[in-house]
Formats: sequence, C-alpha cells, structure tokens
Amino acid sequence: MVYKTLCAVLDKHDWKYDAHPDDLVITFRYVGDDLPMDFVMGIDTERQLIRMLSRLPVKFGKDLRVDGAIATAVINYRLADGSFDYDYSEGTVTFRLTATFLDSLISEDLLLYMVGCACATVDNYNDKLFMVSKGMLPAEKAADAE
Repeated sequence: MVYKTLCAVLDKHDWKYDAHPDDLVITFRYVGDDLPMDFVMGIDTERQLIRMLSRLPVKFGKDLRVDGAIATAVINYRLADGSFDYDYSEGTVTFRLTATFLDSLISEDLLLYMVGCACATVDNYNDKLFMVSKGMLPAEKAADAE
C-alpha cells in the first residue's frame, strides 16, 4: 500500500523514476546546483519504514579520512532531518532519511517532504564534502553557508 502511494505521488508531481515493485524500491536522479544525485527510496515492510538513501560521489583518501569524519559530524549537527553516514574504513558518505509508518497512514505531504528534504540536503552539502575530500576546504567549514 505505501509503495503504491509513493509511486502515485511521484506520478502526480511528474517525477521521473524507475520502479522496482518486486523489491518495493524506486530509484531516481536529481540534478541540483552542481553534482548529479542518485537516490534509492524503499519500503521496509518488516520494520514499517520508508528509507531514502543517496550515496555521494565522494571518497576520502586514507590521508583525509579523519577530515571526512569531522566534516560529516559538523554537517549532521546542523541537520533537522536525515543524516550523512560516514564509512571511515572506505571513506564514503551516504545520506539517509527515514520515516516510520507503524500503525499509521502515510500522507502525500510526508512523501513529498522526504523527497524535497533529501534532494535539498544532499544538493547543499555534496559539493562541500567533495571539496573536503580533495583537501580544498577545511573539514570544520563543511557546514558553513555559502
């Protein structure tokens, strides 16, 4: 039911996406101000969650792994919803946003909020994390406004 609602909402607002109904997943690409962003949005029926993920095209080399941890922590402190998950061993960053539908109905507004919030958040910080990963921006400045 939640998956069908998600697809209907995206169709209603003319979002282009790829549906994977057997896995209860949709994938889409969003192009914001700079780097293109790929998203996966899935329904976890067992835990009654909607999960949205975007793996950033960022990889911190071994010499900048601590900077990656600092940058994601500084950014996460500022976020109201969602978080950047940092894999220190790989140097990779993934944005994650979840919502539960435990014994409840999901509204169109919630689904639109999740898509909009995730796209805006990743768009706002992906270039900053990229610059930190290349040594072009100090990790402590990753959350600063432009």
